[in-house]
Amino acid sequence: MMNEDSGSGGSTSSGGAGGVKRFFVRLTQIYQSSLDRSTPHTRMRWVFAAFLMLLFVLRIFIYQGWYIVCYALGIYHLNLFIAFLTPKIDPEFDPYAQDDEDDGPNLPTHSNEEFRPFIRRLPEFKFWLSVAKSTAIGLFCTFFDFFNVPVFWPILVMYFITLFCITMKRQIKHMIKYKYLPFTRNKPRYQRVNEPAPAGAHLVGNSK
Repeated sequence: MMNEDSGSGGSTSSGGAGGVKRFFVRLTQIYQSSLDRSTPHTRMRWVFAAFLMLLFVLRIFIYQGWYIVCYALGIYHLNLFIAFLTPKIDPEFDPYAQDDEDDGPNLPTHSNEEFRPFIRRLPEFKFWLSVAKSTAIGLFCTFFDFFNVPVFWPILVMYFITLFCITMKRQIKHMIKYKYLPFTRNKPRYQRVNEPAPAGAHLVGNSK
């Protein structure tokens, strides 16, 4: 009898653990499905991220606190932005790059060359997801007083501006040195040489 009771209790506990596991698995599937559906809606995704950042800034401004959280979030967003602007394969360490230091990886100049788009170290979707997650975490931290470390916020602002200028200056120099732009347009389409002339041109030729 005791063995039967203990066996039934073990099956109940395992069933409860399995139910909790299934709940979290289902929650993960819903979360991933929502991310997959939002992938093509770039503008709406960034509007949502901007809304989160606006809520965070308003809470910092209204309650006059959590400056250290705001500073940490700004540094993290700056690192994400630099990774977004940086190519996936750094030309400085690319073994297939040209040996001449002055000639970096150039874009194709003829129609028969392969189209090489700019591949980022941090893709746009992951950039947005990291920005949205970090902003939500920062907003969540502002509801706890132990994150409200007293600091002299003008020093943090000046230090962040200095760091931003130095980092962007280094990034712009890197872009100029290796002749690349972090923004890729659509693949260019070239007109073939053997392509027949338009119908209007044929009529004009006959009239002459």
